[in-house]
Amino acid sequence: MSAQPQGTGNSPRKAVTLPALLEMKKNQDKIAMLTCYDACFASVLDASGVDILLVGDSLGMVLAGMPSTLPVSMDMMEYHTRCVAAGNQTAFVVADMPFGSYQESMEQAYRNAARLMAAGANMVKLEGTAWLAPTVEYLTTRDIPVCAHLGLTPQSVSALGGYRVQGRDAKAAKVLKLNAKAMQDAGAQLVLFELIPGKLAGDISKSLTVPTIGIGAGVDCDGQVLVLHDMLNVFPGKKPKFVRNFMDNQPSIQAAVQAYVSAVKEKTFPTADHTF
Repeated sequence: MSAQPQGTGNSPRKAVTLPALLEMKKNQDKIAMLTCYDACFASVLDASGVDILLVGDSLGMVLAGMPSTLPVSMDMMEYHTRCVAAGNQTAFVVADMPFGSYQESMEQAYRNAARLMAAGANMVKLEGTAWLAPTVEYLTTRDIPVCAHLGLTPQSVSALGGYRVQGRDAKAAKVLKLNAKAMQDAGAQLVLFELIPGKLAGDISKSLTVPTIGIGAGVDCDGQVLVLHDMLNVFPGKKPKFVRNFMDNQPSIQAAVQAYVSAVKEKTFPTADHTF
């Protein structure tokens, strides 16, 4: 039997909700997020105090050995979202909309988002800039919460010319700020920044009323996310600069996850070594 998710002291944790995440931002309590793809890890992460489980399209690379996230299908995302929801009790579940599942039309986006919500997601995540604002508004006005993914967007890696830091110059930084505001104005309740300078991420986070999550975006976002298999050091190959191996000196996976949660909450991760 899985452990009961813990709250303060020995009391069971209440379910993490959108109002709870907004309250965390207001109180400057950091949000811990990790990718998750199955029921077993969902149970471990939930019991370890992870606030948000991200059913990422990174599963294509991590679980299926694909060269990128682009081949990931809706069927794959729906299946893994259902698995994660089955193992979770209190964490907030965000599911990625895969490449090609929302770019065609707002109606297409709604149909596919509804599939993920029915599978157990509490929110869907879309990659895109201001052009996506009408789709975000279309979804959120129909009671589908949205996380906007900005900065390095892996589904656009071919157009971006590789996995490069975004927003380094003044013009690119201004565009990122405008895109983040456009996503919030369209109704996005969460914004994720990937691979952007830490100062820029911090400045935008302060300007938004919704929580921000960073990956390779510095400590001043409202929360952090890593790919689970990266932080457990089980994914082969060279790790990105922003990854830390939390399995170091830990006796178990659960201890490593708890160490990650503590490091995020205590603002000891990410450090300058993990920031651009």
